[in-house]
Amino acid sequence: MRKTHKSLRLHIGIFGRRNAGKSSILNGLTRQSTSIVSDIAGTTTDPVEKPMELLPIGPVLFIDTAGIDDVGKLGEMRNERTRQVFTRTDIAIIVVGSEEWTEFEDKLFDEFEERKVPVIVIFNKTDLYKPNPIVVKNLEDKKIRYVETVATENQGLLDVREALIRETPLEIINPPTILGDLVNAGDLVTFVVPIDKEAPKGRLIMPQVQSIRDILDNDSYCMVVKERELRDSFDRLKTPPALVVTDSQAFLKVAADTPEEIPMTSFSILFARFKGDLAEYVRGATCIDKLKSGSKVLIAESCSHHPITEDIGTVKIPRWLTQYVGGKLDVDHCQGHDYPTNLSEYDLVIHCGSCMFNRREVLSRVIACRKAGVPVTNYGLTIAYSLGIFERALQPFPDALEVYHNEMKNIK
Repeated sequence: MRKTHKSLRLHIGIFGRRNAGKSSILNGLTRQSTSIVSDIAGTTTDPVEKPMELLPIGPVLFIDTAGIDDVGKLGEMRNERTRQVFTRTDIAIIVVGSEEWTEFEDKLFDEFEERKVPVIVIFNKTDLYKPNPIVVKNLEDKKIRYVETVATENQGLLDVREALIRETPLEIINPPTILGDLVNAGDLVTFVVPIDKEAPKGRLIMPQVQSIRDILDNDSYCMVVKERELRDSFDRLKTPPALVVTDSQAFLKVAADTPEEIPMTSFSILFARFKGDLAEYVRGATCIDKLKSGSKVLIAESCSHHPITEDIGTVKIPRWLTQYVGGKLDVDHCQGHDYPTNLSEYDLVIHCGSCMFNRREVLSRVIACRKAGVPVTNYGLTIAYSLGIFERALQPFPDALEVYHNEMKNIK
């Protein structure tokens, strides 16, 4: 991977009514003709993504969206695509292209305020109008940054950049570690990477690559083996590894071959913490015991790929859960950014490790499940629970293990 994947970039969404100048703002910020600019309202249809380096922030992803006031059946479809961007927006830019501040801007502002997403308001085309003083006063009272621009003339765009820098969340400036806090500098970590039909030809999957990089960034080092060579690797080492991390599909064999005194977990569980809410996922996993024949389960995957014969999401997890529950489950699947709005019909939501999503989108889905009163967990935790090695897989995470023990006390 030569470029930073978009899941690790700061997502900056650009929203507003049709013809407000959203695409001109994007083109000005990126200094490229990224989006088509036209006087005809509704030129932008699907969201347009543009990755770039925005110093001193680093890698960002700008997302230009269709006008939120689009009308008609096609317009409603465009609006739905725009609303999907809400869930992954780290910073929202609301572009106003006239002196009117309407219900559309109010709805956008309320949406992001509820999600606790920083908002920057851009009054564009200010060569043609002046911002409403009442609106400006309201923004100032709420401490919302606003900028006046004439995007087609590149006026005010430096102020927009400065506003973005000031509104960037601290976790973007100082990103969390995947597993660097679980080991000390100089420690060895063993990564167990099965090479099967699901392994991409000629490379490793993203969680494995990112975990290797994270170890190097934290001045530790790693050894990568297949599950069949794990036991032999222990015999060759003078000092045992500080941690073993495996692909969740090899959990049983790796757990059997790894001495009890060596902490063990999976890439998926590491990403449950890195991208989502590990404590919430642990609580969700305990609800597997409440499933019964006919229970409805949603399995959500962040990437879209053609499933193979023994696909983890469509075949293996349903099979393991069926064996654990002792009856056939009603399982639905969704992929990519498509996600059901009516979650209340499900007894459990199981999400993948979400290496393709930014953390904002994952947490948005966790919050949606919480609002619907539906437990949510992820692949690795589901596999560990259904295979009876849940506590072993949580050994490196004392806080999560405590959550599990408390949940078990409440159940009893």
